Parts: sequence; structure tokens; C-alpha cells
Amino acid sequence: MPEPDQRLFFLLQQAAHRLRVAADRRCLAAAGITTAQLGALFAVREGALTQRDLAARLGQRESAVTAMVTRLVEAHLVAKQPHPREHRAVVLRLTAAGEEALTRVAPEIEEFNAQLRAVLGEAGFRQTAEAVGKLAREEW
Repeated sequence: MPEPDQRLFFLLQQAAHRLRVAADRRCLAAAGITTAQLGALFAVREGALTQRDLAARLGQRESAVTAMVTRLVEAHLVAKQPHPREHRAVVLRLTAAGEEALTRVAPEIEEFNAQLRAVLGEAGFRQTAEAVGKLAREEW
């Protein structure tokens, strides 16, 4: 049996790209949103956030999140409200249309995860999720 490819970083990048393209295609077809926007909607759904909070939660630059939030507001998926204590900040809240988009995309997420489980097996899926979660939380 040949030795597995040891270029883990390269393999992770390649897998992430292929998975993101496939997931984006599904999310766009189901709800008109990308996986990046989906992540933002899930984060906002958990509780009111500022754009700075959202950037930190997503691990992105504030400028990238500002552009994404603008698109989400224009699509009526997220609303901006004045921050109760910081006069220069706004609070992001999920709209009814945003909640509906999450509902429409949920079956696609379930099916995508089912396909990943079929490829990796249940134990492999759990181990991979745990390992990738550790990598995502690690400070480099």
C-alpha cells in the first residue's frame, strides 16, 4: 500500500476549494446565497452582532465583512440597527427573509454532510470534523 500524500496543507487547500465550489453551487441554487454569506447568516442568527464582532467570528478582515454585509442588507437578509451603547456602531439582525433563506438551504446542508459521511464513514467524519475544528481554532 503506498504511503499517503504528506502535503497536508496543500491537500486541505485543494479539498476546501472543491468543497466550497460544490457547496456554493448548492446554496446559490437553493437560497441565492454563497457559503460565506451562509456563515454570516448563521452567526447573526445566534445573536445580534456588530460588523467587527462578525468579522472576528468569521475570521475575516472587517473590510471583507463590510462588503458582505452590504450585499446581505441589499438582499434584505440582514438589517442594521443602531447600537444601544456605541453611537458609531450598528447591530446586525437576521430578517424574516434571512431566516427563510436559512430554512431553504438546510436540506442542502444535510445532503452535503450526508455525502461527506458516505465518503469518510461515520467515524472518519467525526474525526475529521474534530481535527479540522482544532486547526480552525489554533493560533498560528
